[in-house]
Amino acid sequence: MSVATKPKNRPTSADVAIIGAGPAGLTAAYLLTKEGYSVTVIEKDPVYVGGISRTVEHEGFRFDIGGHRFFSKSQEVVDLWNEILPDDFIQRPRMSRIYYEGKFYSYPLRAFEALWNLGVVRSTLCMVSYAKAKLLPNKNVRSFEDWTINQFGRKLYSIFFKTYTEKVWGMPCDEMSADWAAQRIKGLSLGAAVLDGLKRSLGLNKRPNDGMATKTLLETFRYPRLGPGMMWDAARDKVIAGGNHVLMAHSFKQLTQDQVSGRWRLTANGPDGDVVIDAAHVISSAPMRELAARIHPLPACALNAAPNLKYRDFLTVALKIRSEDLFPDNWIYIHDSKVQVGRVQNFRSWSPEMVPDPAIACVGLEYFCFEGDGLWASSDDDLIALATKEMAILGLCDPKDVVGGAVVRQEKAYPVYDDDYAAHVETMRSELEARYPTLHMVGRNGMHRYNNQDHAMMTAMLTVRNIVAGERVYDIWGVNEDAEYHESGTEGEQAALASVRDVPARVSKAA
Repeated sequence: MSVATKPKNRPTSADVAIIGAGPAGLTAAYLLTKEGYSVTVIEKDPVYVGGISRTVEHEGFRFDIGGHRFFSKSQEVVDLWNEILPDDFIQRPRMSRIYYEGKFYSYPLRAFEALWNLGVVRSTLCMVSYAKAKLLPNKNVRSFEDWTINQFGRKLYSIFFKTYTEKVWGMPCDEMSADWAAQRIKGLSLGAAVLDGLKRSLGLNKRPNDGMATKTLLETFRYPRLGPGMMWDAARDKVIAGGNHVLMAHSFKQLTQDQVSGRWRLTANGPDGDVVIDAAHVISSAPMRELAARIHPLPACALNAAPNLKYRDFLTVALKIRSEDLFPDNWIYIHDSKVQVGRVQNFRSWSPEMVPDPAIACVGLEYFCFEGDGLWASSDDDLIALATKEMAILGLCDPKDVVGGAVVRQEKAYPVYDDDYAAHVETMRSELEARYPTLHMVGRNGMHRYNNQDHAMMTAMLTVRNIVAGERVYDIWGVNEDAEYHESGTEGEQAALASVRDVPARVSKAA
């Protein structure tokens, strides 16, 4: 791995300093390098670039952190992927299912399969519960739970929404904002599809496309043959080949702007001590609250807004299992309260090259948590034991066939949207952009927005255009967060600019 380094305590000069070597940071570095700018990127990880989109390697096995299908409706993003990694994409079949009470449901749902799995009695109860919700709806809809019960009835809510949603976001459904449900639970949701199947079975649907029909998903997707980190390794190498620098194991320490020249002094702590980078512009994909806290002198928002931004963390337990393969899915969603795992990935289904031994299957159990809680603080051995136990509970493998494992922790995987997050983000954005025109925030954590990979890249692409233009021509905050979450439609068919995607917001218990 080629890594540029600098002498201890000796300032280095660049046109642009970039904090973070994730998709946004490396996209900006690559495009600026093409434009002839001098660039220095700092990355706190000692080994991997790519951030949440990195690929971790353990004894020849590769793990994708969260699963990253390469799909975008932005043709510019698709073209950039092809430019950076022209020869290493493979086409993979898409398959996902939902596990509930020992049975698997195709995702998207096949109505009669779901009816069969639920059984006549439970299907009937779902219809009765739905009818009751429609006849006697809750007039005071405040929470995710209120909204979902009104839409689908309490029975479907309890079966297909409550457990998984609470696993992912770490708060009760009756404390999540109804706004998130209204935006996110649409025709593709399992509950809606089950309901649609029930209505069709009873002849209640007069139109085949009455708004409840399941959307069509892509049946295949593109994927780098050695995982998404392959894309960002290639981007890093092109930045370095262009004469620029990527400093690994360098943590962001302080940012100061000279009041006369307007240039920045970015201090990073590395293996040989502090490195100081003198730059005309700074692009930050660091979490907003960390950026504000490290600007000197402290901006007001570092005290009154930044500390209130919260994050949901995430860890993957990768198990190596003696088996040619366990299941064909890319991943299985676990809607079952008997286990803590939220989703199980099958890495060979993403790419056979990620699993080097044909006699060994490799799966990743994904656990949603908060940094410092019981799961996060557990030892790797305890987490591997938990994952092995839960795979047995789910009936996916025999514990005696598990031959090894590894744990990957990902802090700040999901920015939390609570009641006040939008106001805090706007406070920070307004102050920082007005006070520092040459400071640019990009990416998921840099903007505290639930961006997918392609939209994080688009924020960087527009930022580069602004730097080249010498002014903020493009509003990067208009970049759409939705990214066609379920990846339906045609790749590259439109630009990644539109409305925003909501995620859960905590609501007050007070009436």
